[in-house]
Amino acid sequence: MSSQLVSSIDETLLSILSQHPLYLVVFAATVFFIVGRLRQYWRLKHFDGPFSTGFSWLWHSNVVLSGNAHKHYGYVTEKYGTIARVAPNHLITSSSELWAHINAVRSPYSRSQWYYHCARFEAGKDNVFTECDNDKHDARRKKMASGYSGKENPTLEPSIDTHAKELVHLIRSKYATPAASVGVSKPMNMASKMQYFTLDVISHVGLGQAFGDLKEDADTNDYLKSLEEGLTISNITWGLGLSWILDVPFLGKAISPSEKDERGFGKMIAHARKSIEQRLLKSTSERSDMLSSFVRHGLSGDELFQETFEQILAGSDTTAASLRIIMLYLMSHPRVYATLQADIDRAVKAGVAPASPEIISDIEARGLVYLGAVVREALRVHPPVVNIFSRVVPKGGDAVKVDGQDVFLPGGTLIGYSAWGMHRNNKAVYGEDSHVFRPERWFVDENESGGAERLAQMLKTNDMIFGYGRWHCLGKVVAMIEIHKVIFELLRNFDFALTSPDKPWTISNAMGLFAIGDMWVEVTERS
Repeated sequence: MSSQLVSSIDETLLSILSQHPLYLVVFAATVFFIVGRLRQYWRLKHFDGPFSTGFSWLWHSNVVLSGNAHKHYGYVTEKYGTIARVAPNHLITSSSELWAHINAVRSPYSRSQWYYHCARFEAGKDNVFTECDNDKHDARRKKMASGYSGKENPTLEPSIDTHAKELVHLIRSKYATPAASVGVSKPMNMASKMQYFTLDVISHVGLGQAFGDLKEDADTNDYLKSLEEGLTISNITWGLGLSWILDVPFLGKAISPSEKDERGFGKMIAHARKSIEQRLLKSTSERSDMLSSFVRHGLSGDELFQETFEQILAGSDTTAASLRIIMLYLMSHPRVYATLQADIDRAVKAGVAPASPEIISDIEARGLVYLGAVVREALRVHPPVVNIFSRVVPKGGDAVKVDGQDVFLPGGTLIGYSAWGMHRNNKAVYGEDSHVFRPERWFVDENESGGAERLAQMLKTNDMIFGYGRWHCLGKVVAMIEIHKVIFELLRNFDFALTSPDKPWTISNAMGLFAIGDMWVEVTERS
């Protein structure tokens, strides 16, 4: 009886489908979708992850749109292992060994268009960060390396010093309360001041002329507002899986920012292009800045614009986030604050740093071991860049070792990076108190058993905050000069306290970058 019923149902279904072709199309599409999802589920079934990630992207879309994706990624790798599943065809890892393997200089892995095309400024146009073709990326990177390293920019450090002085002067003249004063303080938004500084630096060393935000104490070109708007839109596009729309001819360009826009990201692009065009009117030998170096090494036209604009945005935003993070953790930990400030005072008294208002040199600042430990520890416990950096497993798959176990990654699988898991939550590398801000953890006795190996592993893992191998951050040199100088000079000249310790700032993760605001502090001038 049951076989007759099944046969009857089959005949009825075939009759309906044959009479209504549209139903046949819908039926075929449904079957194709279900089979595809089952295949995706099955090929990665040996990787654990949150419920539904085996057959749906919903979990991942939710965490991206929440503005806290980095914390969710950290939770996943902490609960399900150093390699876990976050979507039907996407894994994530907190293993520094695996991530080093994936990002090696000659790695067969490639960047995923699914993530990186969402980070484009203009539809169909790539920069060194968004380029997913390995050969094109390597060729472009080679043209830019000298400019970022400072080898062809002898005024790099003096330019940074100029704006560090401006930052100190702005705080002293407008916000700092004299040491002996009992007057009413004027709260300062440290979040905006840090980005004014980094925007002035990167526009100065990149274009030869600073935007002037510190002098005006304002976002003179609406870069900060436009950047936040642009990142928010990109994050929504990525979270909803709509990046493919940007690659559709005509449609992608139509919905992308236009230089004719009177506000927002389009206006920002137009202003940047104008600044670059004005800079190109001068000879590259007249001033040796980053743009000059790019031109000398073969960048021109729209390629030059894309890289220079990327440099201004990424170079300012990530460094500003680093400075805010370091200052927040210092202000939140009085013992560390006092220890670092005493170390800085000793350096000043010993003549390591020139008398104020002159700025400490990069070499001397890097020689202060406690300052170095504070910088490393703050960027470890709260990485300033938490992009997922999705990679594509090469065709044929890859056999790897994770935590001593043999693991096979099927070809075409996406695999990303859990910054929170690799750095803040990594007890195996940093100890049981890995979530605690404790700069002293970096003072490892290399003479004790296993000490040298443990420190080497800590340093290698920590350095991955700036990427690794083929995709190592080009701007690290400039960023670290800025960071060490500014933290030294701020604590040398002032005392800072959070105005609202219960809510020290507003913060949201968009595309792996932090939008940070309302970081209000009270400033007292040190005598």
